[in-house]
Amino acid sequence: MTRFDGEEAAQVHRHLHAHLPSDPALRVKALESLLVERGMVAPETLDAWVEAYSEHIGPMRGAQVVARAWTDPAFRERLLANAAEAIKEFGFEGHATGNLKAVANTPTDHNMIVCTLCSCYPFSILGMSPAWYKSSEYRARAVREPRKVLEEFGVSLDPEVAVHVWDSTAELRYIVIPERPAGTEGWDEARLAAIVTRNSMIGTHRTLTAEAE
Repeated sequence: MTRFDGEEAAQVHRHLHAHLPSDPALRVKALESLLVERGMVAPETLDAWVEAYSEHIGPMRGAQVVARAWTDPAFRERLLANAAEAIKEFGFEGHATGNLKAVANTPTDHNMIVCTLCSCYPFSILGMSPAWYKSSEYRARAVREPRKVLEEFGVSLDPEVAVHVWDSTAELRYIVIPERPAGTEGWDEARLAAIVTRNSMIGTHRTLTAEAE
């Protein structure tokens, strides 16, 4: 009779699964394969969407908006007055930014974005939202104790700096315009956009530097 060793079987199981992607990744891959197999979507279409979100629709779009706001005072004024209209100058308009509001950091003000009900996010200019943004812990604590949350992201604010927490909804979403760092005078928009981080446009990163490019 074959002997069954439960501990040995468990070790084999752990070894096999250690080399597999996470369960969500497996489910996504299975769904993708099924859709392609049944002719419901072409592989090149999936590749195009992945490239669009990783290379074009990601934070690079928001970074372009920030860079323009830093270099063009008239655009900055239009952006803060009506961000949804202003970003049409880039061709970035869409459902996720139909009622976009831009809020600007200053030496005495810091802005931070959250969505307490779910995870509404302006993905058309900031790309896919990070996992922590969708977590229940961030959604609850960002409103209740924003300074502590910011400290956990490495942002230490002086007591005189006011923190403004903006709660996104399905109808209204936000982008933070961080302060332009010193040492970037004379830079063009492309070079400036390269130092803008996604987290700075959410508000969990404050101090950008010229060395970040």
